[in-house]
This record gives sequence, structure tokens and C-alpha cells, in this order.
Amino acid sequence: MASTMNDDDEDIISGINITPFVDVTLVLLIIFMVTATYIVAQSIPVDLPEAATGEDVVTTLAVTITKDGKMYVDGKKSSDSELEALIRKTQKENDDVRVIIAADSKVIHGKVVHIIDLVRQLGVSKFAINIDAPKKESHEKESQ
Repeated sequence: MASTMNDDDEDIISGINITPFVDVTLVLLIIFMVTATYIVAQSIPVDLPEAATGEDVVTTLAVTITKDGKMYVDGKKSSDSELEALIRKTQKENDDVRVIIAADSKVIHGKVVHIIDLVRQLGVSKFAINIDAPKKESHEKESQ
């Protein structure tokens, strides 16, 4: 007896169903979009003054003074006493404490001097003032 082939045996899968792939891709896209908002670092808006003689400095603490005079230490709103306590704590862990001070260009000079004085009174002799490198356009205008 000769074997007979059914029509059902001849059906070959000639296409791939990509619907599950698209579903998984869209779910992953949504997850990345939601988590991306948490990954972005919070920043304090400060308009730094420009200077041509800046250099990179390794720091231990970052002090930021906004244009309205509020002080932030490592991104957290702080007072003079909190800065003092944090510097003392850091000095116990590390002898070589370095502080970088970023002040908005609109901040009163006396506020910056006060922070520098406070830092130096606590025994920190290595500190720097954060600046923005000048833009080429403004540097060219000044030289003309």
C-alpha cells in the first residue's frame, strides 16, 4: 500500500509572528522611559562666572551658593553649622579635604568670602572657586 499524504502535512510555516516581539519591545521602552527620569541627576541652577584660567580640581565637598543666597553642600540645602559639621566629619575620614565653591555670578561677594573664611577656619587649606570656561564668542569680543 502506498502511503498517501494529507494536505495537512504539506502546510509549511512561512511567516513569523512578530506581535510578541513588538509587545516586549514596547514594554521595555516604557520601562526605560520611566526610569530615565530617576537616573538624571538633580542639579542646582547656578550661573557661574567665566574665567580663562580655570583647571580641573579633585574635590571632597562641593558648596553651591544660588543667586538668592541659599547654600547647598553636595546638592543638599545646608546652613553654616551643617557645613561645619560635615567638614569636621569628612576630616575624620580623610586628612586631605578639598572644597570647591560654586557661586552664582549674581551672589554678593561677601557671601562667597564668608564661605571661604568658614572653610579656612575649619582647617581646610585646599579649596577652589568653580567657574565656567569662557565661550569663544565672548573671548573674541573682549580681545577686539
